[in-house]
Amino acid sequence: MKVHEYQAKDLLRAAGVAVPDGIVITSPDEAAAAFTKLGGGLIVVKAQVHAGGRGKGVAIGPEVDRALALEIASGVKPRPDGMAKGVQLVKTAEAATHAAASLLGKTLVTYQTGAVGQAITKVLITVGHDIVKELYLGLAVDRALQMPVLMATTEGGVDIEQVAHETPEKIHREPIDVGLGLQDFQARKICKALGLSGPTAVNGAKFLKNFVKFFLDTDASLAEINPLIVTDKGEVLALDAKLNFDDNAMFRHKDIAALIDVAEEDPNELRAGQSGLSYVSLDGDIACLVNGAGLAMSTMDLIKYHGGEPANFLDVGGGANKDQVLEAFRILLGDPNVKAVLVNIFGGIMRCDTIAAAILAAYDEIDFTIPLVVRLEGTNVEAGKKLLDESGRKIITAVGLTDAAKKVVAAAKGAA
Repeated sequence: MKVHEYQAKDLLRAAGVAVPDGIVITSPDEAAAAFTKLGGGLIVVKAQVHAGGRGKGVAIGPEVDRALALEIASGVKPRPDGMAKGVQLVKTAEAATHAAASLLGKTLVTYQTGAVGQAITKVLITVGHDIVKELYLGLAVDRALQMPVLMATTEGGVDIEQVAHETPEKIHREPIDVGLGLQDFQARKICKALGLSGPTAVNGAKFLKNFVKFFLDTDASLAEINPLIVTDKGEVLALDAKLNFDDNAMFRHKDIAALIDVAEEDPNELRAGQSGLSYVSLDGDIACLVNGAGLAMSTMDLIKYHGGEPANFLDVGGGANKDQVLEAFRILLGDPNVKAVLVNIFGGIMRCDTIAAAILAAYDEIDFTIPLVVRLEGTNVEAGKKLLDESGRKIITAVGLTDAAKKVVAAAKGAA
């Protein structure tokens, strides 16, 4: 689960992590009042969408070609005069109002959103600072070490992927014991790596310890501060913040779960989650209904290997019932890009006859006008195959995963 920058800063502030003051607005008319309330001076106006690259992003209306906007946001073409950036600096209330008007109601295109972009419905008005240093701080779970790792570098304001690729030696990595949190000696090591000293190092160590504690306490899966700034007064502040949380842990954090912005989420992914299904939308035209994440990944790989493109990842799990399978079909067939469906079930806890019954029920309830390929193996497989064979419906059966992948790719291409 992702949250907006302004929500991330509210959460961090409550946890004792230093962030600049800010006010979120939803209409340009609110910008001048927010500017005044924050004390004026240097103020930053920032589009709030779930994507990185906002500073280089382009806010566009329907009249602007989105492919062109993506080229501009990616630096391929120069930015024309008058085309608004996703992050703008202002020094007057009038300029704040103008900046907010140039963003709200528009679509922000960045290198992360792609040409589709994301609608801007909220803008953060926040205090600007005289910056002495721009640093980077990130926390993520290292699968190899099986623990969170705190990453810090002096290369703040730069895409961390670029730093990792070009100058990986500049990234300091500190493994975190989840039972102990960040220890004092680790905080001192990171401050030294970032070039912090004296009172600034004291502020930095406090920031780091509260940041790590927040990450562990909230079951976060990713936390990024880019840039982490040092001001002329020696303050250490999170100028920008990105937080992702483990969906599977949100039952423990209902306050965070309530922050979800459904407008920023894929509606099919939300719908699937409500039914206990694991679903991710992709760009292809072959829908997949599979039980087990490993089998789902293998199915997608084989579809691509044989010349097709998967339209989704969908894992119905090991114990899905008939209603869940029916809902999975509704989601898959609701995608207008889908030209064929592959059902690949290896029955363990999941029984093949349950899947077969759900497939036949889907035919009765849903307008099934595209080819369907079914591969069943495992528990009650003969009973499941018998149900399909005797149904009289146009279902393409397959023996083995390779056979299923070849048949569904051919069906999608109109060769079946």
